[in-house]
Amino acid sequence: MALLDVRNLSVSYLTKKRPPVRAVHDATFSIEPGEIVGLVGESGSGKSTLGNAVLRLLQPPGAITGGEVWFDGTDITRLSEDQLRRMRWRDLSTVFQSSMNSLNPVITIEEQFKDAIRAHQRMSDRQIRDRTAELLEMVDIDPSFMRFYPHELSGGMKQRVNLAMALALRPKFVLLDEPTTGLDVIVQRSILTRLRGIQQDHGFAVLLISHDLGTVMEVSDRVMVMYAGEIVEEQDTQAMLAAPQHPYTRGLLGSYADPKQTEVEISYIAGRPPDLSKPHQGCIFAPRCVDRIDLCLEEAPGYTMFESGRVACHVASMWLQKPNGEGLPPRRAFASAVFDERHEARAAAAPVLQVEHITRTYTRRRGFSTSTVDAVVDVSFSLERGQVTALVGQSGSGKSTIARMVTGVERPDAGSITMDGTIRVDQLRGKALKDYRSRVQYVFQDPFSALNPAHTIRDILSRPLKNYRGLGRGQLGPEIERMLERVGLSPASQFIDKLPHQLSGGQRQRVVVARALAPNPEIIVADEPISMLDVSIRAEILQLLDELVKGSGISMLYITHDLLSARLLADKILVLHHGRVVEHGDASEVITNPQHEYTQELLNAIPNPFAMEAAAAD
Repeated sequence: MALLDVRNLSVSYLTKKRPPVRAVHDATFSIEPGEIVGLVGESGSGKSTLGNAVLRLLQPPGAITGGEVWFDGTDITRLSEDQLRRMRWRDLSTVFQSSMNSLNPVITIEEQFKDAIRAHQRMSDRQIRDRTAELLEMVDIDPSFMRFYPHELSGGMKQRVNLAMALALRPKFVLLDEPTTGLDVIVQRSILTRLRGIQQDHGFAVLLISHDLGTVMEVSDRVMVMYAGEIVEEQDTQAMLAAPQHPYTRGLLGSYADPKQTEVEISYIAGRPPDLSKPHQGCIFAPRCVDRIDLCLEEAPGYTMFESGRVACHVASMWLQKPNGEGLPPRRAFASAVFDERHEARAAAAPVLQVEHITRTYTRRRGFSTSTVDAVVDVSFSLERGQVTALVGQSGSGKSTIARMVTGVERPDAGSITMDGTIRVDQLRGKALKDYRSRVQYVFQDPFSALNPAHTIRDILSRPLKNYRGLGRGQLGPEIERMLERVGLSPASQFIDKLPHQLSGGQRQRVVVARALAPNPEIIVADEPISMLDVSIRAEILQLLDELVKGSGISMLYITHDLLSARLLADKILVLHHGRVVEHGDASEVITNPQHEYTQELLNAIPNPFAMEAAAAD
């Protein structure tokens, strides 16, 4: 008997002034005791809404408009709030999306556990302290950290604390909503490996929600793929790796690649998900599908069941009915970005930026004691004109500290930063510093918070054009349109007067890039520019950055924890560990012949579904 049995569940967002948004449509699935099931899809596909509906955590205007959610023999949709409160944490719990920010910042970790446990169970302070220590050890955190405040923990530690809290009362079911988004690949791998071990020891069931199909496949027994509020495919993990049936699943898998290849091709799904407040006809994925036939535009597909799962696709159904493929149209490939070996280093060209032996130390105060943290130690590198240098490492390795010093936001305690051989960046003040910053621009990590939500794209791009280039009102419009076209937002007239929330994540990041290009800089510092984006969008943004560097002669300092994206984009790679450079060289050499064990660890942590498939075959 299934522990969780969801039947024809539908969810809409209902408002008085706008048409209802059909966020989840007719979702049906089940999860067995002790099973890990993955739920994947792009941002906006309805994953988190479905998870919140399953736990009855929807907030207005979200509402369940149909279906049932049976948990351990009880229909959750019919329970009162008091009945739900008694079930939560004890029988089912959750680790929320952005859980790194979900801890109360003004109380210690021990107090957070105390609040959660006492709300549902009578325990003494000593018992709670012992249970907290046990839970922290379970997620590989020393119990002494229970006396710390959240801001004193790293992102990965905060995420593991949230996982430990979700397990505090030994629930039967845990929902994990994007538990590793924004974390570096090594911490992500550590958390997922620990999760799998704990789950096997304690036997609870898991629904793991993520936009990263490769990550989900590493730990899940079964995977469901969701698009525009509908579950379009469900298969056992290994079967999906070997033979994904829905074109959307194939598109998501195509966004992964082996970084050691000489030429890497990554596919991406052009277009954007549909507006779910508007009615549609036929298959909801048809406008973006490369395999569509006339029937797809006319009739919505039902599920076709097969040995390892189910799929909602007319073309996949035809292939499954005729395994040899006779008389069927060929399955086509999605649009792709091809990254070959980078152009040869221009040894004769003088570097546009020279960083020599920079060091940055921070003083940390705790109570009456102080300690120092060496964030960056004796780092040197050069940035060639028209080339990309990548800084790669885990969170806390010193990458962003170097970026702040390069942009003049912070000054090194020792060493020097020199532009064009004569300008000492670390000594600039006042107008000279402002002039320098017009030549060095920043692309921020999170496109969802980097743009002012109250300003239109026109307003956002007007400011740097006026401040740095002194353009008048009559010149702004044409220049903004040119910039939008330059970053692939075409026709510009469709985007220039929109607000950020009206754009997709990839479109917002293109606006962030356009804003960085507005002053006509010579250097762009790109700080994790794709880490918050769906895998189907990352290839587009990497290709855009690659074309900008090749076509304009701009130099780029690319910051990432992902060696795959560094391999695709960079000429040179510096691997940072605890603020020190442990390996550096041409990108292809660092990737194909890593010398330091930490570089090898970063490579092994890259989610790679095809490596999993090869390992399973062996």
